[in-house]
Amino acid sequence: MTTELKQAQAATQFALRPATFDDVPAILALVEASVRGLQANDYSPTQIDASIGSAFGVDRQLIADQTYFVATPVDDPATLIACGGWSYRSTLCGSDAMSETVCGTPRSASTLNPATDYAKIRAIFVHPAWARRGLGSLVLKHCEEAAQAAGYTRFEMGSTLTGLHLYSLKGYVECSRSSVPLPNGETLEIVLMQKSLPLQ
Repeated sequence: MTTELKQAQAATQFALRPATFDDVPAILALVEASVRGLQANDYSPTQIDASIGSAFGVDRQLIADQTYFVATPVDDPATLIACGGWSYRSTLCGSDAMSETVCGTPRSASTLNPATDYAKIRAIFVHPAWARRGLGSLVLKHCEEAAQAAGYTRFEMGSTLTGLHLYSLKGYVECSRSSVPLPNGETLEIVLMQKSLPLQ
């Protein structure tokens, strides 16, 4: 199946809506399932254990800003199968339990300038039972379009090692790598990636 066909099917099979605070428990469960099921080839079990709830979790600021989204099957709107968002604030990545600088960017609620700054693509996760059906691409496209509607033409993210292939295919370029401290003393490698839209 071609990438284009997979994306077209995903757009008809899945629905996206803004996340609410009532969704937080289900999002946390989705994130844990995604990390444990899809990132085991890139991070060790102890890294994964320590990252859940710290590097990987929920940033409630995005929910408050209505820039975080959840995906459901069209015929089962109560089941969350993917999530992700974008942000017009300075924080690059991580849950709201983190206080560390990531990829040289400290956590901050300060707002960005669309004319000069990169919108942040944040925390895209897919449940492993629904992987490889175009959901990651669907969520990413939705976030980019929402950021574009707010005036942004450049995007950046703190990608996991697992996400590098997909984001590279979508036009993101690796800029640098950073080791995020974890509560157990280990670190998690995160990759700063950026993308700029062509000038109109």
